Amino acid sequence: MEKLLVANRGEIAVRVIRTAREMGLQTVAVYSEIDRDAMHVRLADEAYLLGPASPAQSYLNAERILGIARRSGAQAVHPGYGFLAENAEFARAVAAAGLTWIGPHPDAIDAMGDKMRARQAMIAAGVPVVPGGTEQIADVTAAIAAAEEYGLPLALKASGGGGGKGLKVAYTIDEIGTALSTAKREAEAYFKNGAIYAERYLENPKHIELQILADKHGTVLHVGERDCSLQRRHQKLWEETPPGVSKRVREGIREAGLRAAKAIRYDSAGTIEWLVSGEEFYFLEMNTRIQVEHTVTEMVSGLDLVREQIRVAAGESLGYGQDAIVFSGHSIEGRINAEDPANGFRPAPGMVTTYREPGGLGVRIDSAAFPGFTIGSDYDSLIAKLVVWAPSRDHALARFRRALDEYVIEGVPTTLSLLRQLCDHPPVMDGTYTTSTLETFAASVMVSLSNHPEQRATGAPVEGRSSEEISVEVNDKLYHVRVFDRPNKAAAARKPRRSARKDRTATASGNDVVSPMHGVVVEVPVNEGDAVIEGQVVAVVEAMKMMNEIRAHKAGAVTRIHAKAGETVESNSPLVSIG
Repeated sequence: MEKLLVANRGEIAVRVIRTAREMGLQTVAVYSEIDRDAMHVRLADEAYLLGPASPAQSYLNAERILGIARRSGAQAVHPGYGFLAENAEFARAVAAAGLTWIGPHPDAIDAMGDKMRARQAMIAAGVPVVPGGTEQIADVTAAIAAAEEYGLPLALKASGGGGGKGLKVAYTIDEIGTALSTAKREAEAYFKNGAIYAERYLENPKHIELQILADKHGTVLHVGERDCSLQRRHQKLWEETPPGVSKRVREGIREAGLRAAKAIRYDSAGTIEWLVSGEEFYFLEMNTRIQVEHTVTEMVSGLDLVREQIRVAAGESLGYGQDAIVFSGHSIEGRINAEDPANGFRPAPGMVTTYREPGGLGVRIDSAAFPGFTIGSDYDSLIAKLVVWAPSRDHALARFRRALDEYVIEGVPTTLSLLRQLCDHPPVMDGTYTTSTLETFAASVMVSLSNHPEQRATGAPVEGRSSEEISVEVNDKLYHVRVFDRPNKAAAARKPRRSARKDRTATASGNDVVSPMHGVVVEVPVNEGDAVIEGQVVAVVEAMKMMNEIRAHKAGAVTRIHAKAGETVESNSPLVSIG
């Protein structure tokens, strides 16, 4: 293997390119039209255009990617995570083209890709699973029957997906209908598979992952656990290792995880996810790819998991056993996303005007960002991952606080401020947090964040205002003063983006329900003349890989529908009017 094509973008493409170059491999990048100036394009030896920004026409265009692999002379394809990383048919197509697929064999992807089949496989292997079914929920009646069998709250989950998408929870029987229809809608939109199954929703568990590493010669090892419980919208924001679980749980997860991987003949890096409630643990799903949070495992183990992936794919044996993997210290990762925590983690595409990373001993940044970097609405909101290592958890927390204080990102709201506040939240400080901790905490601080809009982007202003820092010397002492009230000339000069349809950026009236972000309308589940109540969902807008339910701000009758499914709308565009 001499040349590697990276079928992805953003920080994971940068991450893979760096390791590949260390291994002496030439690298090939692919990019969409809006990614021409992206960091992964700059770092690769060669780069080829895929197509328009839409993932379906670019990073999900398997035929185009394979054509570029042939044209460039690449011998291998690394899919990163997301997009085609867990697509068994793409893996087979790569192999059929005579290329090396850097991931597990396609049958393993198939076995774990469908959550119902995965549950069946784990039950057969004697691995504990969350109480629930292994068959598709056909309708509301079947969902109610599942609630009666497994109890409430009930989780309705996309069989073909993961990452919190296509997952809705019903706490009462009355909520089941809405939860089922919403889960199906998301499952269809994200995974082109509307199959939903049901399982008991465990409240306030810990979400623990086990890193698996296996080769094609029968060696299956683990590289320790990660605590990924701090989540919003069932999506992770903070990960760390080692996790705060008992020795008994840790040993049980390791034994069951290795058994699960061997049952499907796993042969790459992968992650098995578990829910831990007290001293009980249950299989949740397996991700047959490198994980976003693989970084913390690398920090405590000293292994380069991407390097190991490439070696294994090339047919090499790992060359070491379980005893050779030694863990040292504690590592924490925080995801820096372009989201506004003060507004329900609303995605916030835009341009990064200022970008300054922290540094120092034990600090790692995985990012593809730079000043002028544009975060588009077609992709997820991840800007960077801040990772720290220290000999102890207390030291790691102190280092994480310091690094967060140094990190400067301006131009878009980010999660930096929330991560910094989490460092001082008692359940986080003592490691007892669960999957419900983050959203509860975020709700409690939203008021203060909203009352201080200049802080919503962690020092960055809201659009149109400058956070210019000036230096003032008083009595021979230097002071740095941040000014928030000066007009942002760059923002004023930028022309607003226009959607493919007519411009709808006019100020909405008191009767209009408006889109809070630029995005694509997925559904408008009301018609003109319908009576609606306050809080009822009247539209669904997809932005940055998130489904956003837009709710009525008052009760009344729908007097006008302004948008329809498939259309692109701008922020503050009216969606429906309520009289």
